[in-house]
Amino acid sequence: MNSLPYREAQEKVNHSSNSSSHEREQDVFEENADHDFHYKTLSWQFVSLLMIAEIVSNGMLSLPSALAVVGIVPALILIIFLGAFGLFTAKLLIDFKLNHPAVHNMGDAGLILGGPIVREILSLGTIIFAICGTGSELLSGQQALSTLSNNGMCSILLLLIFAAATLVVALPRTLDRLSWLGLGSATLITIAGVVGMVGAGLNPTPGRVIAATAQASFYQAFLAITNPVFAYAGHFMFFILISEMREPRDAMKAAWCLQVFATLFYVVFAVIMYIHIGNTVASPAFLSLPPRWAKASFGIALANFLVAGGLYAHTAAKLVFVRLFRHSRHMYSHTILGWSVWITLCIIAVAIAFIFAISVPIFSYLIGIAASLFASWYTYGLAGFFWLHDASVEVGGKSKLLRRPVGFILAVLTILAGAFICVAGTFVSIKLIIDAYARGIVGKPFTC
Repeated sequence: MNSLPYREAQEKVNHSSNSSSHEREQDVFEENADHDFHYKTLSWQFVSLLMIAEIVSNGMLSLPSALAVVGIVPALILIIFLGAFGLFTAKLLIDFKLNHPAVHNMGDAGLILGGPIVREILSLGTIIFAICGTGSELLSGQQALSTLSNNGMCSILLLLIFAAATLVVALPRTLDRLSWLGLGSATLITIAGVVGMVGAGLNPTPGRVIAATAQASFYQAFLAITNPVFAYAGHFMFFILISEMREPRDAMKAAWCLQVFATLFYVVFAVIMYIHIGNTVASPAFLSLPPRWAKASFGIALANFLVAGGLYAHTAAKLVFVRLFRHSRHMYSHTILGWSVWITLCIIAVAIAFIFAISVPIFSYLIGIAASLFASWYTYGLAGFFWLHDASVEVGGKSKLLRRPVGFILAVLTILAGAFICVAGTFVSIKLIIDAYARGIVGKPFTC
């Protein structure tokens, strides 16, 4: 869908003269030479690198275990299909953003789709998911540091050290300050994956079991499927990243770069690790490597965990900050109030993630629930609603949407896919928690 026909159609629609409609008509960020902060600075290349830095690390490390449950063939079909599906939904999100330049995050999109209540739900969901993502990266960082130190220091202290470093990464007010870190992060996670594959190839597991297909119950299969499903769960950040692009119309180039790279890398990494380790491969996969290779892989990937965690925390803080100060001088100038609020928001985001990580023994399972409840919609389901909304304006009303049968059917199927992933993923995550307590493998809070 082209943004120009939508704009022309939108001009024919009568809007009520309230503050929200006025807000929709303006770009989220203003550009003025006198501003201290210039937000619209990112190129599509750096946006793609930030996306890769955010998505690839945890996705890559969890995928080999999916092959161990359902087999190579079904898992690869799913990884490739979800990569293509993610590219399709990215196109719908980007078109919606181009049609609505004031949209800065999923909450703003919710205001257009369903009013203030939907806005608050999607805003809160974005913040929750971003904080859970921060916590996930903190745990990955702590795990890497524990591996590197041979568990020589209390894990809480390691987590605190990594949280402090993550806060420093999150603090820059504009994303261009993180763009070069994104380049380094994307490079290092790629190198870490290559080192991990070399380590697995040089140290294959004796007597390993490898299967092209494997029988599994629905629970086991969907549990495995959630790994590739959420390996692409970065769309919730797309609006925020695109809002800071110099040329938002180039966003699709970044999406192509992300999805093609991620899909190819996921396939290669998952297959090589599974073939050489077999059905005992752990998640994260680096834990299945010999100690020397695990240390090398984790050590190289450590910077990626740091940048990804900072980017998640930055996202949570940026959503609230823009909501509070949109089009005010505190957005664009060095003011005491602006900096005080921004630093406080970043600290709160990292602190909540840190507290959850050390005090909630089932936090890793809660991340799965958050992904099921929110990422299923942000990455997949909501894209269908975006198309239906804008297409209804172009064709002259919702009753005329069947004039575009192919787009209509794809949009409805996208919504249904999001709903299925949400319900089934939540069910599997809750059952995981119940099983973990039943087996007595849930740890205690505030322990090393």
